[in-house]
Amino acid sequence: MTTPPPAAPLPAALQGHPLAVVDVEGNGGRPPEIVEIAVLPVDGPVMGGDLRTWLVRPATPITAFARRIHGIGNDDVERKPPWHGVAREVERLLTGRTLVAHNASTDYAVLSAHLPGWRPPMVLDTLKLARHVWPELPGHSLDKLVAHIGLDTGGIGEQRPHRAGYDTWCAWHLFRTLVDRSGLGWDDLVATAALTAFRPDPEPEGGLW
Repeated sequence: MTTPPPAAPLPAALQGHPLAVVDVEGNGGRPPEIVEIAVLPVDGPVMGGDLRTWLVRPATPITAFARRIHGIGNDDVERKPPWHGVAREVERLLTGRTLVAHNASTDYAVLSAHLPGWRPPMVLDTLKLARHVWPELPGHSLDKLVAHIGLDTGGIGEQRPHRAGYDTWCAWHLFRTLVDRSGLGWDDLVATAALTAFRPDPEPEGGLW
């Protein structure tokens, strides 16, 4: 297996761009409520100890379907703080940082609903980037991409897919790998992997006057 060095230097394309790699898990409701969130702030080399995770008690119980996906039950969160008890700390870690996530539109939408005063400067989607770098793969789920790159996830304690800490750690190392293999600079990363709402408007073509 390929073991990414947990404290390896950042790819040149990412230097000078503070990141927050994120995953959220929900209660299965509509609209969804966060029951677990992980944030990995990235300013340089990172290690497993830099990963922050919170379990959150939702107002509406976790559905049986959601529990089957992430393994978090109502008993696991009944003594955890509600969202307003962790929101300020989460927002502090996110503010001013480019948000990175796998299938980022989902995480961004959920976070925006929970943090109405927050907006990141940029959102980059590892799913979009993976489809650009490896269009030939039969699937681009996080699990399949982790298997494809042979990622050793031993750098963190949580080892269950669809738990926020595990998925965030995997998304970070996937993102690093994709940036390295794509050879893209920052502007091209934005053009390739940014959510549509965050892509810069194209410069208008010059006219006769």
